[in-house]
Amino acid sequence: MRAVVMAGGEGSRLRPLTSTQPKPMLPIGNRPLLEHVVDLLGRSGLTDITLTVGARAEAIRTYFGDGADHGVRLGYAAEDVPLGTAGSVRQAMAGSDEACVVLSGDVLTDIDLDALVAFHQSHEAEVTVAVQRRDDPLDFGVVVTGPDGGVDRFLEKPTRGRVLSDTVNTGIYVIEPSVWESVPAGRAVDFAGEVLPGLLEQGRTVCASVAEGYWEDVGTLHAYLRAHRDLLDGRVRARIDGFQIADGVWLGEGAELHPTAVVTGPAIIGARTRVDAGAEIGAYCSVGPDAQVGPEASLERSVVHAHAYLGRRAHVRGGVVGRTARVRAGARL
Repeated sequence: MRAVVMAGGEGSRLRPLTSTQPKPMLPIGNRPLLEHVVDLLGRSGLTDITLTVGARAEAIRTYFGDGADHGVRLGYAAEDVPLGTAGSVRQAMAGSDEACVVLSGDVLTDIDLDALVAFHQSHEAEVTVAVQRRDDPLDFGVVVTGPDGGVDRFLEKPTRGRVLSDTVNTGIYVIEPSVWESVPAGRAVDFAGEVLPGLLEQGRTVCASVAEGYWEDVGTLHAYLRAHRDLLDGRVRARIDGFQIADGVWLGEGAELHPTAVVTGPAIIGARTRVDAGAEIGAYCSVGPDAQVGPEASLERSVVHAHAYLGRRAHVRGGVVGRTARVRAGARL
């Protein structure tokens, strides 16, 4: 079985953070979102992976290469024009007669993919959708299921009066090759909006499996900060680089922490980053590699990307400082 990761999203809701880098390359705990997804696939034995890429794809190719450094085999399927979720995966699977697992490259998750595949095979489904329960599903696509796990209906971001279920679509699928004949070529086509409802109309077997584990669609700044908090709280199984110098405090290789600086865990300080005298890094902060936190500067519940600079007595609370940004001395954000 192969895996296809959709990594061509522009991430317009996360601009300007995504203005100069692909959304799947945004760091979570100083590692790209997409790297966490690739790690999950590798742990599940899904090592033959195709990445669908679009704008600024070179950043992804340069970082991952052929996947050998990550213990997987990576290929790339480029979209000259946007093809939608189903159209991009159809192109990536062209000529293949294998089933595939499909994920988005801009989510943070540790969902049990082995259990999802086992459910799919035991139900002899053409498509299995991984779903999760949400108390407030209005911002998601809702999946209405029957008692046998079969899908009855898809509702894309319904209004409150049309919420018929608390199970939401995670965008993680197991798909048989027979499905691709139902995906039109040459135009943008989405799974939830067109392909899956069409399969239901044809009477074909589409199932939903309630997936255990963590899943966060990192589509907004609020979700981006929440994903960092959840990572630092240990709510998601994902690797953090570096070594622990105190309970919940990770220090990257070559980082310099002044003896009078104060770091309150959980927090991450990236490789080769310098934290100067009197600086304070509070809980739920992540500071990227090759950054500098100047003397008496302070951070609270914030994310700082690589090569950023915080001047003397600068203060950032609940914010994100982008890559190579400079926060001048005494500034407050």
